[in-house]
Amino acid sequence: MATLAADPNRVRETADPHRKKLIRRLKPDYSQRIRHAVQAAFAMLNGWLGIQFYLWVRYYERGATGFYVPRPAGVEGWLPIAGLMNTKYLFITGQVPPIHPAAMYLFLCFLLISILLKKAFCSWLCPVGTLSESMWRLGRWLFKGNLRLPRWLDLLLRSLKHVLLALFVIFIGFMSADTLSSFMETPYGLMVDVRMMNFFRDLSSTAIVIFGALLLMSMLIENFWCRYLCPYGALLGIGSLLSPARIRRDQDACIDCAKCARVCPSHLPVDQLVQIRSVECNACMACVAVCPAQDALQFALPPSKAPDPATRWRRTIGPLAAALVMAYIFFGAVLLARSTNHWQTNLPRSVYMQFVPLANELNHPGM
Repeated sequence: MATLAADPNRVRETADPHRKKLIRRLKPDYSQRIRHAVQAAFAMLNGWLGIQFYLWVRYYERGATGFYVPRPAGVEGWLPIAGLMNTKYLFITGQVPPIHPAAMYLFLCFLLISILLKKAFCSWLCPVGTLSESMWRLGRWLFKGNLRLPRWLDLLLRSLKHVLLALFVIFIGFMSADTLSSFMETPYGLMVDVRMMNFFRDLSSTAIVIFGALLLMSMLIENFWCRYLCPYGALLGIGSLLSPARIRRDQDACIDCAKCARVCPSHLPVDQLVQIRSVECNACMACVAVCPAQDALQFALPPSKAPDPATRWRRTIGPLAAALVMAYIFFGAVLLARSTNHWQTNLPRSVYMQFVPLANELNHPGM
């Protein structure tokens, strides 16, 4: 049966004098403050893009009258399937697709972040991940803990997101460059971003029930959506296997308090491993933040071969460095796309005038 996990912050300190000494010697850790600040900034950015996009859609729904706001291409970051399709088109043809190119640039940007910094996109940038984390923290406060599913059920449910990812990859894998281009140039493909917004703007009763259930499960179980159902996170997790950066544990410095394992939102046995290779690790650094032993846990590149233990963690990646790397990759991708004129979907206003008001009536080309 599922058990109720206690708040890891309530774990009692050991009475061992040696371990208390290590705890007193620990320097303050600001990783979670920095991560939460990045989460908030990226959530506000997405909120601002959403407001701009809504105003842009309403302009055409009103017959191109009133205040005009340019279409924010950054909203295409919410189109991961379009990003995957356009990425395949790029690799097949060597050309950047003209429709929803920002989706491809952002898709590759987030994938690169995962290859370099594990699945950091999920715990640092993703607005859905931020919402999910807020919900399980709220659930922990309301219910004095979160549910921990039995291991067999947890493994079974975790496979769902990989099954969903496989379906998308197989479907897109059989599409030729001409098919991909033709799909994107259909009215449905042109308006897929508008349809996405309209889905959330006009939620059906069924969708409301489903979202309500997901929110409830997210309160009860840590990162329910991200852990079990998100195919995007599954893909980034696979990419993160290539990452040289990992949570690494110094067995000599470790005091075996197991706080790192208790606080891990992915339920990984951090206290039993030398390094975390799992696709479930999202580099949130919560385990590093809660560790009471100086330098026992670090988010780091492979340690140097120097025999001196003092230089063992010289390749540590601190939270500020991680945030700067993500910012460099993100803004670099945007600037590259803008400088090469591959950021905006350049369509005549007449096309938007014709299709934006009718977006919900457009059928999928395969139907």
